[in-house]
Amino acid sequence: MSTHDVFNQVPDIVPFDFSRNPAMIEGLHREGAGWAEPEVRALGALAGAARAQDWGRLANEYPPVLRTHDRYGSRVDEVEFHPYWHELMRVAVANGLHGAPWTDERPGAHTARAAKFATWGFADAGHMCPISMTYAVIPALRHNPDLAAAYEPLLASRSYDFGLREPSTKSGLIAGMSMTEKQGGSDVRANTTRATPRSDGSYRVVGHKWFTSAPMSDLFLTLAQAPGGLSCFLLPRVLPDGARNPIRIQRLKDKLGNKSNASSEIEYEDATGWLVGAEGAGVKTIIEMVNMTRLDCVIGSTTGMRAGAVLATHHARHREAFGAKLIDQPAMRNVLADLIIESDAATTVMMRLAGATDRAGADPAEAALRRIALAVTKYWVCKRAPAHAAEALECFGGNGYAEESGMPRLYREAPLMSIWEGSGNVAALDALRAMGRQPETVEAYFDEVGRAKGGNPRLDDAIAKLGKELADLADIEYRARRVVELMALVLQGAQLVRHGHPAIADAFCATRLGDDWGIAFGTLPTGVHTAPILQRAFVA
Repeated sequence: MSTHDVFNQVPDIVPFDFSRNPAMIEGLHREGAGWAEPEVRALGALAGAARAQDWGRLANEYPPVLRTHDRYGSRVDEVEFHPYWHELMRVAVANGLHGAPWTDERPGAHTARAAKFATWGFADAGHMCPISMTYAVIPALRHNPDLAAAYEPLLASRSYDFGLREPSTKSGLIAGMSMTEKQGGSDVRANTTRATPRSDGSYRVVGHKWFTSAPMSDLFLTLAQAPGGLSCFLLPRVLPDGARNPIRIQRLKDKLGNKSNASSEIEYEDATGWLVGAEGAGVKTIIEMVNMTRLDCVIGSTTGMRAGAVLATHHARHREAFGAKLIDQPAMRNVLADLIIESDAATTVMMRLAGATDRAGADPAEAALRRIALAVTKYWVCKRAPAHAAEALECFGGNGYAEESGMPRLYREAPLMSIWEGSGNVAALDALRAMGRQPETVEAYFDEVGRAKGGNPRLDDAIAKLGKELADLADIEYRARRVVELMALVLQGAQLVRHGHPAIADAFCATRLGDDWGIAFGTLPTGVHTAPILQRAFVA
């Protein structure tokens, strides 16, 4: 008898159109960017195509390598990537994921970019880091109009032009940021990097940065202590005269995940930088970049959740156990439906935040909502992603623990978004800070969730409970996570009640807001209509 007959194995999901995400497409139209649907659809088909999936897989299996010196002994500080990294970057840049909203005057440009960012991330998460930082650098750079005029057109260019050359000679630029140091971490005011003014208007920068992702970028925003206090500076890798700026890459970090992306320690050895914003206003200046990348943290987490829900559902539709397909087993239907509920909730609120980003410049209420909603959502959605990835992996059983399934890569990637741009406590305390310093954010938040009042009694009860939590300021920092978690859940529930699929909205409110839920995924109460929820993973 043959021992090699293959049966009861799941067919490859590839090719798969990753834009088949109803919560995202519905949000695209609702937030005023329906014109971008053809672009999102085209990108989704490519993201799930065999070639793009291979690009992402191989870029992670063969991570970047640091070349500090050339064969002659000269210092070069170059990072060598797998060729497929550059293919991933080329597609992302060509589709404007790095800067299109800053030059596209159509309404909903940031929303369109968010949907494309979420879609293309299915191919690989690592290269989205420099794409995100390039997107985020522009509003901060505008604090120096001369630098913005020189570099913004190239930062928004649809041309990916890799290589170490003077920025103005290139057809397109990629930017990064370098803030944290080994002694301070999130406490950037503890930075010891020094910036000394020169007579020509530039600054001499000396210091050691503990975490600098994408060190092959053309430009960096960095924080350093100037005579007037902590300040923001722009440092190009190649100076206007063609000389290399002495930005030394000391090593690449060996990370849990995000393997395709190079993260490094760097040293500024008498490097040259130019002030962005006023001396002493470094945090205020660079926080605009941070807020943009925090939005991308939310988008990245929703991408991972959607991928986990889709892949787990695909597996369950084809795998048999105990005489039936996994998806027909009641316990598995409960788990899968719960994963899809979480994914839809994250996606729906993510698209609302993207819409607020589009409108924030002209609408103070939208700006206030974005300020508080982004902080609470960054905290909660990014923290849910690792648990979601673990449960999705478990749906595969032992097959999911094997690297070739792709699930370990998804699992290793999941915690990063909760750490990048401020870990859980930083995000939660930032939400409290926003409420304390900008009380209009609280008003904007309750105006937003109040629009859903009357749509679900559990949501109404949760809004009332939240009001009591915020009215009691005793031990508020100790309760920060508890308060911000409830704010995030209420915001998600309000979005789903107003805009989500009724079955998902009802189940979300019953579980996340009504406490009719266990601790693990797959503990939905009886009576939840799982059939329409499961269909959300594979809508034609």
